[in-house]
Amino acid sequence: MSLNKDKIRNFCVISHIDHGKTTLTDRFLEITKTVSKKDLKDRLLDSNPIERERGITIKLAPVRMNYQDYVFNLIDTPGHVDFSYEVSRSLAACEGAILLVDATQGIQAQTMANAYKALEGNLSIIPVINKIDMPNAEIDKVKNQLINTFGFKASEIINLSAKTGQNLLQLIKVIINFIPPPQGNIKQSLKALVFNSFYHSHKGVIAYVRLIDGQIKKDDQLLFFSNKTPFTAEEIGFFTPDMIPISLLKAGEVGYIATGLKDISLCQVGDTITLNPLPNNFHPLKGYQEPKPMVFMDMYPVDNQDFIKLKKSLEKLQLVDSSLSFNPVNSSVLGSGYKIGFQGLLHADIVQERLEREFDLQLISTSPSVEYMVKLNKNKKQISIFSPSDLPDPTLINQTKEPFIKITIFTPSEYLGNIMNLCQNSRAKLINQKFLGQQVKLTYQMPLQELVSDFFSQLKSASSGFASLDWEFLEFKTSDIVKLEVLLNRQPVNPLAVLVIRNNALKTAKSLAKKLKDIIPRQQFEVPIQVALGGKILARETIKAFRKDVTAKLYGGDPTRRQKLLKKQKKGKKRLKAFGRVVIPQEAFLAILKK
Repeated sequence: MSLNKDKIRNFCVISHIDHGKTTLTDRFLEITKTVSKKDLKDRLLDSNPIERERGITIKLAPVRMNYQDYVFNLIDTPGHVDFSYEVSRSLAACEGAILLVDATQGIQAQTMANAYKALEGNLSIIPVINKIDMPNAEIDKVKNQLINTFGFKASEIINLSAKTGQNLLQLIKVIINFIPPPQGNIKQSLKALVFNSFYHSHKGVIAYVRLIDGQIKKDDQLLFFSNKTPFTAEEIGFFTPDMIPISLLKAGEVGYIATGLKDISLCQVGDTITLNPLPNNFHPLKGYQEPKPMVFMDMYPVDNQDFIKLKKSLEKLQLVDSSLSFNPVNSSVLGSGYKIGFQGLLHADIVQERLEREFDLQLISTSPSVEYMVKLNKNKKQISIFSPSDLPDPTLINQTKEPFIKITIFTPSEYLGNIMNLCQNSRAKLINQKFLGQQVKLTYQMPLQELVSDFFSQLKSASSGFASLDWEFLEFKTSDIVKLEVLLNRQPVNPLAVLVIRNNALKTAKSLAKKLKDIIPRQQFEVPIQVALGGKILARETIKAFRKDVTAKLYGGDPTRRQKLLKKQKKGKKRLKAFGRVVIPQEAFLAILKK
């Protein structure tokens, strides 16, 4: 049966975390009878248990639904900033978007970020206020926010309860009438956008695709444009959300291609699939980006015998998460492990939880770090460094750069002062400030290192939990990066070294010295803690020695006996201090390293 392109509606649901987009998807599946009642369950498209427990969408999931004589291709997208690239590629696969806003929370940062992405992509946007059945819903207030922020008319905004299905039929009518059918020409050369992928044990890499032009038949010879990797369409089909094989996919449709490839890294989100050999004068679809990790963490198994198990677990996880990257590292304190690159802090948290739960691993993770760029004097060669141990000798360095990001904060106006103070203390530079009713939109430039250094929790504290944040990478900017070394009993301890901006070196050094004093136990001798920059001591704390009362056994008598014992004790401690090593428990390192 040939599918009429004019009857296709491709759309997605975009919103902030926990505003109800997955619940809305459940109602769509129910009303279109795509999934039978006995198989329908809450958060059906969230296949991972962590997604269900946390109420978040980690990986997008497409589904085809039939309603009357129309076909709906719905993509349930992630809402968190860590997955914003996936959201942008999902938007590129659609003609329309449902902008879902929680009636109890209002517009938040990721709502705005995704909405502006949709506007830039010229998508038809349907504004929807969700959770109107809640007793604390502020429908009029949120409606005014949508009108003031995006310029919607009051008549365009739909009040909805995704939980009960109230006004869902009204939304479906608007989708049919307001979202345009897909464009594209079936007779032109094949152009298919890859917006997701995963690894299937029998069918190899599965590419989620939206056909822009052309058509695909089973056994067609195809090509990934970015890396020129050829493959055969061993199976094509669509999602219900199960994979349903069909014989033909045409321009305007959303479906999947079973490539038979064994390496998921060859199938990148945002890439263009076309025919093999490559057609003449072929131009790929715009917007493709290589997946680039933004936050790095070292993970070590508590039991070093689990190192091989950790490697195999990461390899298996990479089959369903192509954005994951990892390389082996070694620590004199923590043993062998892996430096893992993530899209953001939530992504890192999710990966660690999956490793521990699904693969039965006990892991130690270091504090998040970012990539720095260092230009050397010799040949002006540029290298990447991720930890203090990677930093070359200062005499070899010509220039250092650190990653900067643009952050967008959306907050109630009463917390504006607190948040501006926080941003100022985090080396952020104000770009724009805009009042939207009782809300304020703040745009800053800020070093990424400041973001991963507990900025999220400080922002929540400064705003009593009401502020939300979105960010995007800008560029690497020149910064004066230096390494602070920690010396215990005048001996350097490399695992405790940190990278900082020179202007913050003194403040960081004092804080680090005090922290070490609190966590390193007292020894039989006095231990100086020194934090140095290039051989110059910036901060010092001293851990006092245990004092044993060697004169306790004396009860009167000649006072010279007392002085003799004290001199003997002093001489022994001096020898200990000269030859003894500081006993540093592993907990002391973890207190510095762990998040």
